[in-house]
Amino acid sequence: MSTDLDLYTRRVEAVLFAAAEPLAPADIRAHAGEGDLGAALARLEADYAGRGVNLVNRGGRFHFQTAPDCAAVLTAVREAPRKLSRAALETLAIIAYHEPATRAEIEEIRGVQISRGTLDALLEADLIRPAGRREAPGRPLQYATTAAFLAHFGLTSRRDLPGLAELRAAGLLEPLPPEAAAPSAALAESSPGA
Repeated sequence: MSTDLDLYTRRVEAVLFAAAEPLAPADIRAHAGEGDLGAALARLEADYAGRGVNLVNRGGRFHFQTAPDCAAVLTAVREAPRKLSRAALETLAIIAYHEPATRAEIEEIRGVQISRGTLDALLEADLIRPAGRREAPGRPLQYATTAAFLAHFGLTSRRDLPGLAELRAAGLLEPLPPEAAAPSAALAESSPGA
């Protein structure tokens, strides 16, 4: 005997499987109708926990993705994504840690000008998005990360980005010379906001 929650959970499952991209709760409700969405999502998450596909929440949006331990099975099927240049990766990191960030702020942090193609590549890859204009002279365009950025890097939110101390501990950053480390010690240990 099916309950209302069973029927609603099946509808939510169908919507998520058919979706081409992660869906916000409002989008799920628009297709599945009204019901106890939290309970339906919790049930689906539990049902799929040990399977080849898992229900995941990326930045408040839900979708099914291949379980991490099964990803290798699909490597031959998956199209190889175009690699980002070093400049694009640096720009993306600056935007992720300082968003919203303007072009001038990105250039100031990197210490070099960025080409228009760098931002275009990140916009085309749907890793960043325009985030309005800054209330400053010239009203420069600001950039922020997208839900696709979170999904691509397996993050639930920007709070999951590693802090500088974690990056140094992993050997991903060179330690600063002692004279450069002292003034910014408090900043170096801070982690990004969301």
